[in-house]
Amino acid sequence: MGHVQDRWWKDVRDPATKEVKRVKTSLHGQGLRYRVRYLDPEGNEKSKSFPDRAKKAAEDFLRDVESAKHSGDYRDPNAGKITLRAYGDEWFRGMAFSGGTRASVRSRLDSLIYPKLGEVELGALLPRHIRDWLAWLTSKKIANSTRSVCFVHLSAILDAAVDDRRIGSNPCKVKSVPRPQPDKRKIVPWTPEKVAAVQAALPKRYRLAVTLGAGCGLRQGEVFGLSDTDIDREANMLHVVRQVTVVDNRLVFAPPKGGKERSLPLAQSVLRDIDAHIRLIEPVTVTLPWKEPDGPPETVRLILSTDVGGAVYRSDFNRLVWRPALDKAGMGRTKRQDGMHALRHFFASVLLDGGESIKALAEWLGHADPAFTMRVYTHLLPSSNDRARQIIDRSSWFAVKEEEVFCIR
Repeated sequence: MGHVQDRWWKDVRDPATKEVKRVKTSLHGQGLRYRVRYLDPEGNEKSKSFPDRAKKAAEDFLRDVESAKHSGDYRDPNAGKITLRAYGDEWFRGMAFSGGTRASVRSRLDSLIYPKLGEVELGALLPRHIRDWLAWLTSKKIANSTRSVCFVHLSAILDAAVDDRRIGSNPCKVKSVPRPQPDKRKIVPWTPEKVAAVQAALPKRYRLAVTLGAGCGLRQGEVFGLSDTDIDREANMLHVVRQVTVVDNRLVFAPPKGGKERSLPLAQSVLRDIDAHIRLIEPVTVTLPWKEPDGPPETVRLILSTDVGGAVYRSDFNRLVWRPALDKAGMGRTKRQDGMHALRHFFASVLLDGGESIKALAEWLGHADPAFTMRVYTHLLPSSNDRARQIIDRSSWFAVKEEEVFCIR
């Protein structure tokens, strides 16, 4: 049980009379008068000091501490005396980000979160600091989508701080802090002619990338990580089990996004393109570390490779191959929607237009939640208006109903 110590006065018992008298200590009039001393839930001694004439505040503090210990809500008053930068880096080290995600999160922390909030202590971080930070991002003309992602990172850090009992609540979650919303842009899929034009503009070594993106919905890293051993020719299925990504500026093999392997139906037209590519360029055996630069070596026969026989480095491919192909196809090279991800959108649009279900599409795209797939692609679903009219017209009741029913007699 804790107690409140008066540092200015002490009780002294007279040896002769046995009376207890209050006498001044050597600290009388110096510093804060009252010191609350207590043990935290782990048995460590803690203290907090209060000024003269604040004994009641000290007693109230001690009572709150003991109550919080009893209820399991105790939080060390000094736990918030760590800067957002220091705690954010601690949080970052403990998160199991994939290679590409880790690099992007690191970049956003260093360039868009820490410059404004990095030196603020967690315990001193208020909603007004968050509002000022959001205004600062706006003044720098940071895109809504980027501001939204940065807000998610910051809120996740502060949620962790609440869980670690460094702060009592997350200032990102109060009503006075407006949560940035990304721009809701409707995806406009490429036309088949556009897909064909870009494929024709690519060097022969890389034309299969378009087939795998537009015909299988693979992400870019999954395209570069595909092996001929991932093809099940008997079942006509393609197994997506790895991607090529970058961790700390080094190429590595890693599981697909979200760590989720998947299998999808392999069309004969896609298989023909794969076989034609393999006849032209033999798969190359490549060894890269698994998941981390110091991870165990993984050896894979890659279908797509560089002209020197290595795995494809995404940034080099985009800069030296993909964007020049867009130029050659007369499409320009500044639109974000014209990255290789556009091929996944084309794949999704073709399947939805053909009547495929959102649930199946989500599985083949590797989305964890079909609801996400619905939000992204719902506007591509064929209109149900004409279909509803045709169904009613074909129903047996309308087929046998006589027109005389509504005749005026």
